Amino acid sequence: MTTAPSASARANPNPNRSRAPLAITAAVVGVLVVAFFIFAGLYSDFLWFEQLGFATVLTTQWIASAIMFVIGFLGMAIPVWASIMLAYRLRPVYAKLSSQLDRYQELVEPLRRLATYGIPVVLGLFAGFAAATRWEVVLLWLNRTPVGEVEPQFGLDVSFYFFELPFFRGLVGFASAVVLLATLLTIAVSYLYGSIRVSGRELRISKAARIQIAILAALYIALQAVSIWLDQYVTLNQTGDLITGANYTDDNATIPGRVILAGIAALVAVLFLVTAFIGRWRLPVVGTALLLVAGLLVGTAYPWVVQRFQVDPNAKNLETPYIQRNIDLTRDAYDVADLEEIPYNATTDATAGALREDAETTASIRIIDPALVSPSVSQLERFKNYYAFSPNMDVDRYQVDGESQDAVVALRELRQDPEDTWVNNTFVYTHGYGLVAAYGNQRSVDGQPVFLESGIPTSGALGDFEPRIYFGEASPAYSIVGAPKGNKPVELDFPSGEDGASETYNTFEGDAGPKLDSVLNKLVYALKFQSEQIFLSDDVTSQSQIMYDRDPATRVKKVAPYLTLDSDPYPSVVDGRVVWIVDGYTTSDAYPYSRTVGLSTAIADSATDDQRFALDDINYIRNSVKATVDAYDGSVTLYAWDTEDAILKTWQKIYPSTIQPMSEMSGELMSHVRYPADLFKVQRQILGQYHVVDAGKFYSKTDAWSTPADPQSEAAEALRQPPYYLTMQMPGQEAPTFSLYSTFVPRGTGDSASSVLTGYLAVNADAGAEAGKPGEDYGSLRLLTLPKDVTVPGPGQVQNAFNTDPEVSSLINLLKQGQSKVLNGNLLTLPVGGGLLYVQPVYVQSTGETSYPLLQKVLVAFGDQIAFEDTLDEALDSLFGGDSGAKAGDGNTPGVDGPTAPADPSAPTEPGTEEPPNLAEPDTGNPVVDAALRAALDDAKDAMNDKQVAMAEGNWEAYGEADARLSAALGQAIDLLNG
Repeated sequence: MTTAPSASARANPNPNRSRAPLAITAAVVGVLVVAFFIFAGLYSDFLWFEQLGFATVLTTQWIASAIMFVIGFLGMAIPVWASIMLAYRLRPVYAKLSSQLDRYQELVEPLRRLATYGIPVVLGLFAGFAAATRWEVVLLWLNRTPVGEVEPQFGLDVSFYFFELPFFRGLVGFASAVVLLATLLTIAVSYLYGSIRVSGRELRISKAARIQIAILAALYIALQAVSIWLDQYVTLNQTGDLITGANYTDDNATIPGRVILAGIAALVAVLFLVTAFIGRWRLPVVGTALLLVAGLLVGTAYPWVVQRFQVDPNAKNLETPYIQRNIDLTRDAYDVADLEEIPYNATTDATAGALREDAETTASIRIIDPALVSPSVSQLERFKNYYAFSPNMDVDRYQVDGESQDAVVALRELRQDPEDTWVNNTFVYTHGYGLVAAYGNQRSVDGQPVFLESGIPTSGALGDFEPRIYFGEASPAYSIVGAPKGNKPVELDFPSGEDGASETYNTFEGDAGPKLDSVLNKLVYALKFQSEQIFLSDDVTSQSQIMYDRDPATRVKKVAPYLTLDSDPYPSVVDGRVVWIVDGYTTSDAYPYSRTVGLSTAIADSATDDQRFALDDINYIRNSVKATVDAYDGSVTLYAWDTEDAILKTWQKIYPSTIQPMSEMSGELMSHVRYPADLFKVQRQILGQYHVVDAGKFYSKTDAWSTPADPQSEAAEALRQPPYYLTMQMPGQEAPTFSLYSTFVPRGTGDSASSVLTGYLAVNADAGAEAGKPGEDYGSLRLLTLPKDVTVPGPGQVQNAFNTDPEVSSLINLLKQGQSKVLNGNLLTLPVGGGLLYVQPVYVQSTGETSYPLLQKVLVAFGDQIAFEDTLDEALDSLFGGDSGAKAGDGNTPGVDGPTAPADPSAPTEPGTEEPPNLAEPDTGNPVVDAALRAALDDAKDAMNDKQVAMAEGNWEAYGEADARLSAALGQAIDLLNG
């Protein structure tokens, strides 16, 4: 009995067919959505680069990647397709196949056409994507520039190792992969369709298959011959137990062995070609076996025998010329070949007047630690919670009253509240305001930094400049700025009014980001930042611009992707603008005979966190580019700094017109350019071993040095002491210059480690102030080598002496009374007075909620003698027999008339005998504030008197209590003055 179909079945006899259009539609829509997301990403990138004026950088990458993709795709797909088609078309027509192969053919035949084209396409896609990532190698080869230096092993220009060898090795590797895959697929198709048959122990190959397979095998072996030939050049970059580069064994066994193996491989390739015509496989099979045996004997066994029985017993004599190559080329690669080594017979006796000849240096000693003073600057200069300063401030220098003044600087950047509304965080809180600069060698009476530029609106010694900070290291992810003329400003500028309660608003005027002047642009950026408000908000007008990627290092990295950037961009006021100065390096790992270092390891110290670099193991580095990023509009300018660098010249051919010549740099910009710290760190690591230029001495490793551990780091971490910027005069210099220095101690581990000072490395970091031309002495490295018969304490020993000195310890304990903690600042080392002077500022910080460090004392050491006083001036006089012969910059701190002159001019000033501050009648224009300020100053005066009485009576508990009252009163007074 049959049942009638239901009504739904009659209406839709084939449900699958009715769902097919829906599935197709959904798939098409899905593809379109994905395509639009891809388009949005590419389009937003193009708008960003175009607005900056670097669109050619992006389009060059796109075009080069696309071309390489096509080359990779066709280079793989066509040979593979041709091999499959030939193997199929040349198959035996009447081949008798086994039943098993018959079943395989039945399964494969319906898919044969799809596989014939599908397999090459899939492999071609993989090859295309792989090739697209290698566009840089190809463009570098096409635009290669000679270095002008010839390596000693093969007599080739160094540019061969930079540009040509990577290209040739990559080309051979790609071709080998193509030929290998083509050969394997040819064998598979030939076997499936009977061109290759196995009958018992007999292997039968048709003539067509034999010719095709033999030719492919010949091509593959020939490519291996080329690869082995190129491998001989790789030995110049291999790092061994002793040196980097070819040693005696490489020169006399490994390199000749690879030449022999390349010749054997070429011969085997010829034998395969012969087989293609004569049909005998015995010769190429025997040749291949011979190649494998020769690889073991010539490539492995013979070099081992030479090394074990000839080199090891006579290593010092045989390796000497190769060690010398390593020394010379390593020093060239790291640009330390012109190092000036100066014997420095350091004295350890502190005598009166010893600093008289170093008066200019001592007047510039920086006692403000940029790593500790940021909380103080934040409390004094932040004004509002939506401002913030970098936790580590930067060291710069400015002309103040016609003299160069080291300064500690930071920008007052924006700090948004993540809990605030989208409108506020996007349109209102868009930028920071102002640059704060403090004298590096001064402090106020209560230990605060003394500012040469501060306040809102900003004022000081730096003159007029654009103070708004839209682009910085702490800028938000994105902001939307700009508005039609006549609109009410909505961007918060700065607090104003006598009490700072009112606020001033501003509208950005400039070109700093892509415009949101179309529906497409709004939609693209709404998708990019996953914020529908960008598309829907009425506050987004045709004049709106969107700012993003605002970190200065990020902006430079995007427009100059070939550069490795210094870890510390720093702000400066240049030509009426605040700009970030970023140092860019060109690096390589292919410089022959040069020692390889890990860049991230070399720059890591107590002041720099671990970094990650695309090319971390390097053996060549140049500070090739100086870049600036305008803090107001984000514009990026690249200047060619090392005009002799072949890598930079090559990239300039790839990206023409993106780098400005050095001649375009203004004199004011030049005055703020400094020698970059990361480059100096890499050079000091190299010079720890390569300050030795004699091969025999280098081999014995008796004079290897290392950077000392930072005395302030935890013992378990033992982080290296960072280099420090200081204005000082090195032996061999005619006047003090802005410099960067580091010290050396003997290299050792565990109990064998010694912390005596062995060397002092400094570089002239001042580029001068001449437009377009750095000073002749800029970048000059000077190494002071200390005598081995005089023990000069290193930073670790000096810090230990500070910590264990009974008098210092008692005063430190006094400072720690109550709710206070003591913070040791950076321990500076200066070559003055015929020896090495150590200076360390000591900060005191209470544990209250709004506490911040105040500079209260200064520790100094010379040889084994120590002084601990309120000011550096007093400490130097105390250290050098009552009169150092020079004055430090903190002798007359602001708010203090100066220390009382002692009865005996040669006697040091006793701590606690300073005159009370000059407390003038306050007049702020606000009677309430005047009264409160007068009361605070009276409290400060009383506390100062009590402090002096307690000091004279030796009542340390009362001294500490009075000191705390003094700090509190002065802090209250400053808060009142600052509103």
